Amino acid sequence: MDVQEYQTFVEENLSLIYRYMYSKVRNREDAEDLTSQIFLKVVSKIDLSHSRQRVQQWLFLIARTTIADYWRDHYRHPSSSLDELLETGWEVTMREEPIATNSHAADRVQRILRALPQRYREVLHCRFLLNLSIRETASRMGVTEANVKVLQFRALKRAADLEQVVIDEPYCNCLP
Repeated sequence: MDVQEYQTFVEENLSLIYRYMYSKVRNREDAEDLTSQIFLKVVSKIDLSHSRQRVQQWLFLIARTTIADYWRDHYRHPSSSLDELLETGWEVTMREEPIATNSHAADRVQRILRALPQRYREVLHCRFLLNLSIRETASRMGVTEANVKVLQFRALKRAADLEQVVIDEPYCNCLP
């Protein structure tokens, strides 16, 4: 493929791919970056001897995998600049009482944790207080990674149910 063929291909498909990317990320700069990544990926592999429809299908397949990679990286390593946060209306608020010293909330959490079975408390302690990974938690507890996921899900569900009891009846002795 020569430069002229590739240039024609890009001109025919650029706005289509850009609009698709923009619809997925809702950010002009990211959509432009992703669009350029897509065209860089296809430059060496494109075969324009196929029908236009088939080439576009292939291009959108690459676009879908590129957007999937983008969101995977975005959620794995979220990044926000302070300017972006301020633009969206985020405000810094100072609390008079730090969260850690809010005795009522700490008391509720302690009551809920005491009401959970020991395995549930252990998985929540490892995952959220010690900030261990699923693999590290499994190793520490002597169970499989799948079991850790199940235990964590059940522990959070039970804790949410118990919290509702605490909220509905804050002064009852229904929890230890």
